[in-house]
Amino acid sequence: MPFLVGCLALSAPRFAIILVALFSNYLGRAYESAFWPFVGFLFMPLTTLAYAWAINSRGSVAGVHLAVVVLAALVDLGLVGGSASRRYRARADT
Repeated sequence: MPFLVGCLALSAPRFAIILVALFSNYLGRAYESAFWPFVGFLFMPLTTLAYAWAINSRGSVAGVHLAVVVLAALVDLGLVGGSASRRYRARADT
């Protein structure tokens, strides 16, 4: 089951945050208030999930967990995997 949630998080991170928030206390253990998960839901959902995973797995963000959180932030910012504006421009040029 965690594998399916992980695959869902990569394809639809906002939906995964909603499911995790409704059916577990996973985000509550990682964040002290509901403010940061809400802001993460709006702006950087994959990073929010990666940080929650790092805190719940190890208790801190260090080593491999830090690399996963940084990679998630880069994906959320559109620096890895291509941004939507680049795909739009490529489609408009053809």
